[in-house]
Amino acid sequence: MKYKMYDEMMEQPESLQKTFESEAKKLDEVSQLVLDADKVYLIGCGSSISTCYSVRDAIRMSSTNINIEVYTGYEFYYNKKLVEKENSIAIFTSQSGETADTLASLRRANEFGIHTVSISNEPESSMIAEAKTPIITRCETETAILGTKTYITQMGCLYKILFQASDYENKSVLLAQLDEMPEMLEKLLLTTEDENRQLAEKYKDEDIFYCLGSGPNFGLAYKLAMTMLMEGAIKHACPEYSAEFRHGLIERAEKDVPVIIIRSGLESDEITQKAIDFCENLEAKSIIYSLEDYADVDKLLSPFIFVIPLEWFVYYLAHFNGEDPGATRHIGKVRY
Repeated sequence: MKYKMYDEMMEQPESLQKTFESEAKKLDEVSQLVLDADKVYLIGCGSSISTCYSVRDAIRMSSTNINIEVYTGYEFYYNKKLVEKENSIAIFTSQSGETADTLASLRRANEFGIHTVSISNEPESSMIAEAKTPIITRCETETAILGTKTYITQMGCLYKILFQASDYENKSVLLAQLDEMPEMLEKLLLTTEDENRQLAEKYKDEDIFYCLGSGPNFGLAYKLAMTMLMEGAIKHACPEYSAEFRHGLIERAEKDVPVIIIRSGLESDEITQKAIDFCENLEAKSIIYSLEDYADVDKLLSPFIFVIPLEWFVYYLAHFNGEDPGATRHIGKVRY
């Protein structure tokens, strides 16, 4: 049986390609604004904030001088350190362009005279209408709750904007590989389905998953736990930075406890490996995703690569438990 999420997953390469082509000029313009700003705020909620975490940590690991702060919607709204007409830029990410938390923060930034940028998939949305610079991802309508097309295009836009403005020594290679990402995604969609279907069937009866990653992979671990596993597969899940494993999770990592670990060979994955070794010694159910198994790209781009096999894993995990991975139970009913 195919769910709506299946079609939207398969549309990711085309959506990313169309977004890069149609929004190229605006992405360049925002990159210039970043170069001239003292600070960059990235704001989002749920799947959208996970893209902010990934690009923030990727930028910080590239030794660039861009000053980035990440906030959830209402955290930014209640931030008391905003300064009238400060030399900053605020980039807001939202699939719908109507996320109440994020929209409230965009309006607050406008009140302070901060240059606002919205990245959204809905051309007629409030966030697109009210931002000084609107960027529209070209995904057509997305209905599955997990956010596949919108996740990959939002993250693609953020990487383009911030790495074009960076002084990262491997910048030209990273940006060239980012342009080739639609083709890489298309290949991964075809080659990673079967193994992750089998993996999902093996772990379908598990009730909780711990998700670890370092650097930009933490943002993906956050998405995996918070939106993919909890919203899509209806499983309990908890995201952690790899370095935080020994500050809490180490006491819950027991024999037969499933731990999903994302590893790219980043310098910080020295700590990730320590978590892997500990889990394997305990005979925990270690589910390890390694970049070298999927693609030869700049390690800072690894969230783009890993998300495809993880989407397949969650898709089939939901399926084997009789759940539609794109449906919702409470989201949309609760307003605050």
